[in-house]
Amino acid sequence: MADQVAVSHDVSKLVEKIKDIKIAMMTTIENGHELHSRPMYTSQPEENGTLWFFTERDSQKVGELEKDRHVNLGYASPSDNLYVAITGTAQVVTDRAKIKELWSEGLRGWFPSGSDDPNIALLKVTIDKGEFWDSPNSTLLRAYTYVKAVVTGERDQPSADRQSVVIPK
Repeated sequence: MADQVAVSHDVSKLVEKIKDIKIAMMTTIENGHELHSRPMYTSQPEENGTLWFFTERDSQKVGELEKDRHVNLGYASPSDNLYVAITGTAQVVTDRAKIKELWSEGLRGWFPSGSDDPNIALLKVTIDKGEFWDSPNSTLLRAYTYVKAVVTGERDQPSADRQSVVIPK
C-alpha cells in the first residue's frame, strides 16, 4: 500500500519541528556526483524557514557548494520519535553584521578567535522541500504494534505520521 502523505506549503511546520534540534547532518555533492555528509550546528531557524550554519570560508563544503548549491539536511530526535528531511539551496554569506548577530560564545570551540575571525562564513539554506515523520512515542503503543505484527503478520499503519512541506516557487 502506498503511503498517504499530507502536503502543506506552510514552512512554519518544519521550523517548529527542528527548532530544538541543534545538530543536522548536511549533505552536499562532492566531485560532481558523490554525496558527502557531516554534522552541522543549526543557529536558530528563522520563521520564514531560512536556516543558518557557521563554517570556515576555506572549508571543503564551501568548495563543494560553489559547484552545486543543493543540500540535504537530516534532523532526528529519536527520544521524541521525530525525523525531518529537508532539501534546499545553500548560499555562502560573509556579512559581518549577520555573523555577529548569530554569534554565540559556544561557537568559540570551533572559532577560537571569535566572531571577528576573517575565516568565518555563514551558510544560508533556503528550504525547497521538507518532510517529517513524527509518531506517538509511547512504549505501550510500540508494544501494541509489535504484538499486532506477531499475531496477525501485518504491519501496523500509524496514523498521520508523515507530512510533506513544499515551498512554492
